[in-house]
Amino acid sequence: MDDATRTEIEAAAFRRLLHHLMDKRPEVQNIDLMNMAGFCRNCLARWYQEEANARGIALDKEGGRVAIYGMPYDDWKASHQTEADAEKQAAFAVAFRENVGKDG
Repeated sequence: MDDATRTEIEAAAFRRLLHHLMDKRPEVQNIDLMNMAGFCRNCLARWYQEEANARGIALDKEGGRVAIYGMPYDDWKASHQTEADAEKQAAFAVAFRENVGKDG
């Protein structure tokens, strides 16, 4: 497979991931993603922003979040975010301590 084709396939897979998170499973909470996978929508938004910036494209934090959430972050939170229970918060605290300094 050539590099251009691989890039096209990776981009298509990424678009499917975004569609899945935005349209198919918006109820999945970021804390659940973090606890299970070590990344969440905010991580994807930051990575998106960083990659745009590395290519000379001015994109701020909110712009990255709109690209990933499909709407302003505050709108997504109001529509989809729920309060994390104590168990999820405790699991996140442990995972965060274990992953400090790692890319994520």
